[in-house]
Amino acid sequence: MPIHKSAKKRLRQSKKANIQNRSIKSEIKTLVKKVEASLDEKDLKSTVSLLDKAARKRTVHKNQASRVKSRLSKLVKQKASGTPQDAT
Repeated sequence: MPIHKSAKKRLRQSKKANIQNRSIKSEIKTLVKKVEASLDEKDLKSTVSLLDKAARKRTVHKNQASRVKSRLSKLVKQKASGTPQDAT
């Protein structure tokens, strides 16, 4: 346990940030699953928006957000064009 006043404050701050970050990451995972299930353009747009916001706030790494957006876009595009999904 922290002893100094500043360390106690930092612990409070980190606990609050941890709760917020977990909430955002959980919401991202839920939206990703929703897009994968529905392959809907509207769901993709809201997911991309949340990923961009999370990357901007450094909740997730910008490369991770980019990778997830790319994969989801690829899935939705394949569904729209009617081509079979790639095995890789």
